[in-house]
Amino acid sequence: MEKQPVDKSEIYEQFARLSQQTKDLMESIEILSDRMTKVLAENARLTIENEHLHEVIADKHVQKQEEGLSESRKMLQKLYQEGFHVCNDMYGKRLEPNESCTFCLDAIYGRHN
Repeated sequence: MEKQPVDKSEIYEQFARLSQQTKDLMESIEILSDRMTKVLAENARLTIENEHLHEVIADKHVQKQEEGLSESRKMLQKLYQEGFHVCNDMYGKRLEPNESCTFCLDAIYGRHN
């Protein structure tokens, strides 16, 4: 078995190619990182804007509902907001913290002809 001489120029060229590929890869990673940062910033901005728009829509909805309420329904709404049931089944009983009642909401905001 005869050993072949090591071609130093080939090793150097291979190392130079690998170094260039690594530099190219790092450049691509930096570009991708910049793009990702921009996308995440835009996503955060749009998320905040979306939340704000949901709040505006909810406020408008509540205003519209309140404008159309009769005096008796406004009283029911006030009682409900103070933490009491206003539905037929549970009228006057306390709501649990953070509890909502579909029947109460229907009694206040529902359209009964």
